[in-house]
Amino acid sequence: MARQDGELDPLWQDLDWAIGQMLIMGWDGTEVTPPIRNLIENHHLGSIILTAKNLKSAEQTAALVQELQTIAHQAGHPQPLLIAVDQENGGVNSLFDEDYICQFPSAMGIAATGSTELAYNVAKATATEISAVGVNLILGPVLDVLTNARHQPLGVRTTGDDPQEASQFCIATINGYKDAGLATCGKHFPSYGNLDFLGSSLDMPIITQTLEELSLSALVPFRNAVAAGRLDAMFIGGCGIQNAGMNVTHACLSDQVVDDLLRNDLGFKGVAISECLEMQSLIQEYGVKGGSVMAVEAGNDLILLCRAHDIQLEAISGLKLGIENGIISKKRIYTSLRRVLKLKSTCTSWEKALNPPGLSLLSKIHPSHFALSQKAYDHSITVVRDKDNLLPLSENLLQGEELLLLTPLVKPLPASAATKNIIEKSNGKHSTLHERYAHHERGTIMSGEGVFRELGKSLARIRNGKLLHTSYTANGLRPVHENLINRASAIIIVTADANRNMYQNGFTKHVATMCHMLRGTGQKKSLIVVAVSSPYDFAMEKTIGTYVCTFDFTETAMASLVRALYGEFIPQGSMPGTMRKSKKVTKTRQQWLVENYERSRDEHGLNELLKVLARSSTPSLPYIATTAASFELHDSNFEESHFVVRNSSTNMLYGFVATYFIKGVAIIGAIFVDPSKRNVSVGRSLHRRAMRALLQKSGIKKIQLGLAYPGIFPGVTVDESGSIRSWFDNVGWDTQFPKRLANMVIEDLGSWSAPEGLLQSLQRANVSFDLIKSMDNSDSVLALVAAHSGPEIVELYRSALQDQHCGVVRAKAALDNVLGIVIICNKASHLSAYIPSLYAPGNQEVGGIIAPIVPTTAQASLVLQGLVFMGVRQNKSQKATKGVLSWVPGETHELFSAMGFEVQQTFDEVVNSPEHWLDLS
Repeated sequence: MARQDGELDPLWQDLDWAIGQMLIMGWDGTEVTPPIRNLIENHHLGSIILTAKNLKSAEQTAALVQELQTIAHQAGHPQPLLIAVDQENGGVNSLFDEDYICQFPSAMGIAATGSTELAYNVAKATATEISAVGVNLILGPVLDVLTNARHQPLGVRTTGDDPQEASQFCIATINGYKDAGLATCGKHFPSYGNLDFLGSSLDMPIITQTLEELSLSALVPFRNAVAAGRLDAMFIGGCGIQNAGMNVTHACLSDQVVDDLLRNDLGFKGVAISECLEMQSLIQEYGVKGGSVMAVEAGNDLILLCRAHDIQLEAISGLKLGIENGIISKKRIYTSLRRVLKLKSTCTSWEKALNPPGLSLLSKIHPSHFALSQKAYDHSITVVRDKDNLLPLSENLLQGEELLLLTPLVKPLPASAATKNIIEKSNGKHSTLHERYAHHERGTIMSGEGVFRELGKSLARIRNGKLLHTSYTANGLRPVHENLINRASAIIIVTADANRNMYQNGFTKHVATMCHMLRGTGQKKSLIVVAVSSPYDFAMEKTIGTYVCTFDFTETAMASLVRALYGEFIPQGSMPGTMRKSKKVTKTRQQWLVENYERSRDEHGLNELLKVLARSSTPSLPYIATTAASFELHDSNFEESHFVVRNSSTNMLYGFVATYFIKGVAIIGAIFVDPSKRNVSVGRSLHRRAMRALLQKSGIKKIQLGLAYPGIFPGVTVDESGSIRSWFDNVGWDTQFPKRLANMVIEDLGSWSAPEGLLQSLQRANVSFDLIKSMDNSDSVLALVAAHSGPEIVELYRSALQDQHCGVVRAKAALDNVLGIVIICNKASHLSAYIPSLYAPGNQEVGGIIAPIVPTTAQASLVLQGLVFMGVRQNKSQKATKGVLSWVPGETHELFSAMGFEVQQTFDEVVNSPEHWLDLS
């Protein structure tokens, strides 16, 4: 067979080996079985999915994974197995071990804390723990947005119903996973956030939104996660799509979804993983052989088959048959193979795979992770309403008064002791389609007393008094409930997804009515409703005066709930998504104290704020490459004044604004706010203070948003939604006629070559080039900059000419007339501290080509390309592997795209006259 696989190991010429790397499979059982061994040894299976049915404890998991990897190593696998698990926290964890694996809140619970930094820390802790037992791929985060929040089974597995907030928390989570060494897999593309369970004749929910509607909401976190650049894989859902532009029965089998939407529209270059092809509807319609071939043809790189060995063998047979029939090309196989092998190279090696640290590491990190778990749960507890000030109960319920706890019939969460006690009795069947998409893989229903027994015991202990506890069912309010309600002075009703379990809704309202009537007779009947899953159960039901949300009902969550109810801490959580924003609207005129930035006091806080923003922003530039020092030029030609909003007790910064003034130009060079403090006027307060300071400058000619030096933000960041620009519109800027600027990049200078004919065109035009590396011959350069750009660019060039790691390339005509100039530099230059696009992780060498300036002439385009060409050559001569072109005017983007540059980030520089701001001066 002719080589079609480039540099791939010759082993992969055997298509059986290549096919094995395109499959991810699982099995039932806590030990290696002959079927799974057969798949690894004889069918070269390259990836394994482990579920709660495989995992009993951390110690057993580490041993199991090590055995699987050893089998693969001895069978001649060139690279280790991918070992994947669902470990979303909250109610969806494959691995539960009270002694070594910490429980953390669900995605929505983390969002309720309002802290992307906490999201990052929890994700990193989770990933560190499962990595210790040999897992290298985490099937997360959930990127779905709850478009129809009340009735969707994903519920608290998502961050909520706001796509931008979901993006921030999901990117922070991805960064946490990656920084702990795991590969990541976003899910469930294109969205499980608004499924219709009634509109399909198949045993499969469908998406009915149009692509335009999906783009405005559901696809936003997926698009942002892809753009952030750290998402290794994407899980393609199995739902149907029925709208005007698409009629798809299974998303994961459609090239419109995988190749067109995910790869072409969103630009995803990682591994696409199909939904499990053991779905009954798929088997009935296409058969496993046909479905497997369709999944590969659609663009999936890994085909998931969860546990049935006969079906797994049928899928392998189907792929081989697809190749024999010419349906699947060898090129298609090797495209997927390369993607899978690249993913493996980022997250595993034989040394790592065969020697998981296991309990030795877990025992060391457990105390700090346990403290983080309690902190996360405490911060997530949310009191949505407490109209009558019933909380804390320690101040409103006397020792002799009785407390009644009413709990529903629920399935215990996978991450719970209750589940561990009954897992062997579970048959694993899903009673409804809804539950399959909710990932409730435990079929056993337990009484409310069973799941919530520990909650009842904890309440009794903390009040050191009697507790009445019983469950309620779809049979409604029974005489036993009425008798207990009559006895009790305070009633706590627990609900779990009451909008999908309507008996809970009806029961709660009935009890609320009864308590209201009894209070009318002078009896004390304090009612507290606690939603332990979806917070939307009674979020809008104002007749429920005291309403608390926990976002999951694991033992850890219930322990935090008890402590919150009894005042051991004041709950600070808030409803995530649009409901949080709607509450913040009432506070938008809040005035925050704005103080002058003081380096000795605020430098650490600013660095911490930048880290938080780097973890939650798309893209992470400029924050990831910026430090507090990046905003201070120490240049006598600039007047600098920076301001902060801070917590004076903790020295934590909530927001920062940097301002500069040079030769009549007043500039806001940066303004940003902690994600958890947005929508409460921190940014407005900073902006108002900055503008007042700038407008007091004498000789002011114009006011500018964006700055090239320091070039943290050359302008307003251009985002797809336009929300950032809208913010500046709302605070008073006229943004109608911005100057579009971009940073562009060549990621691989080694394979770059000059456009054909460029050198000849330059020679015919008699354009020559030279390099200036000091101030000795700088007069012509600085004169050209001053004539055709602003004073801040003059200072940028002056600074570059004084730096031994920088230079200026001049383009000259025959008579030595200067036609254009550009700065070149490398990562060692001091400019790298002020221009984030020069950032590169590790030891990668980056070459910079900064601020090209060419007066408008007939030759301008040719001169620009010539300057950049000379810059690239200079970068390559200095061993740079990546080339960055910064501060590029929008009208020249196409010129440089033709040379192989890609746009990295786009900005709009905005200029207003001082008269526009007379009301502030």
